[in-house]
Amino acid sequence: MPAGTLYRGREGMWSWVAHRVTGVLIFFFLFVHVLDTALVRVSPEAYDDVVSTYKTPIVALLEYGLVAAILFHALNGLRIVAVDFWAKGPRVQKQMLWVVLGIWIVLMLGALYPVLGHAVRELFGS
Repeated sequence: MPAGTLYRGREGMWSWVAHRVTGVLIFFFLFVHVLDTALVRVSPEAYDDVVSTYKTPIVALLEYGLVAAILFHALNGLRIVAVDFWAKGPRVQKQMLWVVLGIWIVLMLGALYPVLGHAVRELFGS
């Protein structure tokens, strides 16, 4: 690394990057969601066509990614609030990150069937 750089390549930097990336992805989803929802007033048939594409297995994978982004962003946001407003927060922020990642993994495993169940049934039969 060049002298004087702030990049450390440690957990904190990666959580910072992931928080920004998930925030942008969530914003992009909300933008597209508002546009496709507004389509119902322009052309109900076009809206039905768009919604029918959302029932494909590929979109189910994208939905799982959306759930992953929202959960990580929310949990990491709570960790950031704790670091900022809890006196011990800065000292235990690395441990809190690992707790956040553990909770995130458990929640993502729990979301596997509800989010991807339809895609698996469609691809491999029920």
